[in-house]
Amino acid sequence: MAQMAVSPRRSTQAGPKGIYDKDVQAVIWQVVVLSIVAGIGYYLYSNMQYNLQTRQIKTGYDFLGTEAGFGIGEAWVAYSPASSYAHALFVGFLNTIAVALLGVVAATILGISVGVATLSRNWLVAKLTGSYIHFLRNIPVLLQIILWHTLITNERFLPLPRDFNAENSTLSPILGQLYVTRRGLFFPWPDPHWGWGIAGIGLIIGLLAAWLISRWATARRELTGEPFPAFWTGVGAVIACIIVGWILGGAPTGISMPSIGRFQVSGGATITPEFMAVLFGLTVYTSAFIADIVRSGILSVSKGQIEAGRALGLRESIIMRKVILPQALRVIIPPLTSQYLNLTKNSSLAVAVGYPDLVNIGNTTMNQTGQAPELIMIMMAVYLTISICTALFMNWYNTQIQLVER
Repeated sequence: MAQMAVSPRRSTQAGPKGIYDKDVQAVIWQVVVLSIVAGIGYYLYSNMQYNLQTRQIKTGYDFLGTEAGFGIGEAWVAYSPASSYAHALFVGFLNTIAVALLGVVAATILGISVGVATLSRNWLVAKLTGSYIHFLRNIPVLLQIILWHTLITNERFLPLPRDFNAENSTLSPILGQLYVTRRGLFFPWPDPHWGWGIAGIGLIIGLLAAWLISRWATARRELTGEPFPAFWTGVGAVIACIIVGWILGGAPTGISMPSIGRFQVSGGATITPEFMAVLFGLTVYTSAFIADIVRSGILSVSKGQIEAGRALGLRESIIMRKVILPQALRVIIPPLTSQYLNLTKNSSLAVAVGYPDLVNIGNTTMNQTGQAPELIMIMMAVYLTISICTALFMNWYNTQIQLVER
């Protein structure tokens, strides 16, 4: 019997990779780029240290504990010129957070409303909201902030506080105690009392209870098919918790009313023109982008879903809230996160109208102390932390609202 020829077995072991191998070249280029970046960083650091030593500027963060020596027009916590630089920067941080949070909420509400209205069957409403989007998002946000500040502080639009007490004045406060002036918005405010803090804790507990009720109602509906008025029950829980907290805190009833004097306004609370200008500018500008995002998200939903809802006899509002928006959120949330981050970072433009945000107070501190590198690092760290926290929360929310296929 003839024996079959056996071909020699090829070696399965790969030989050493040469310099022209793609994987080796990828590693080499990464090392080269990293070395260049490290070299540039070392050069910039060395140059900074040389300039600081030449000008005899002491480095470090010891200056944060020294007296600031300057006033801040508005603050959410007690502050005086005798406070430290660290306290002044904290005040600026709170001002930044306040305008960013309120701006996000207001821009979201306005943007969703405009975005839904662009798809209205009413020709006039659709055209007006479409023009709103295309017009406002093409005007720089800094210009819009300055425009709002000019309108609010211009004598042709709003009066001064003393004009309410002038002879033959026909001006009167809105609803009896709400003064809208070029110096700000003055309105009644509760007197300081620890009971209001307990009521605030009750608000947080009520919101948590409303969230738990909503989750329980959803699970109950999926299990039994029976609906439950979770919204109104949650609203009742929030109101009840606030009232209980208010009673436990002593049921304070003192209200401070604004009083217009000859030279100043005493009592009540004030919203400054700078805060309103920044808030209005950021809200209107960002809402135009959010509206376009919402419009595109709604259009991404199949028309068959809408027709199915109409075939079941559902109202248009129910179809939008229960059918379209839950499916559109998977398209809306990712770009919406970017708009929230942009709004927070754009709040640094408040320095143009004198609003005491983190950047404004940081610049003042920088001019007084000369600690530019340290203050820039602090501001970078703050904005980076805010951005990361916002992105993490929105990513978590995005995973929670994703539709699970069965």
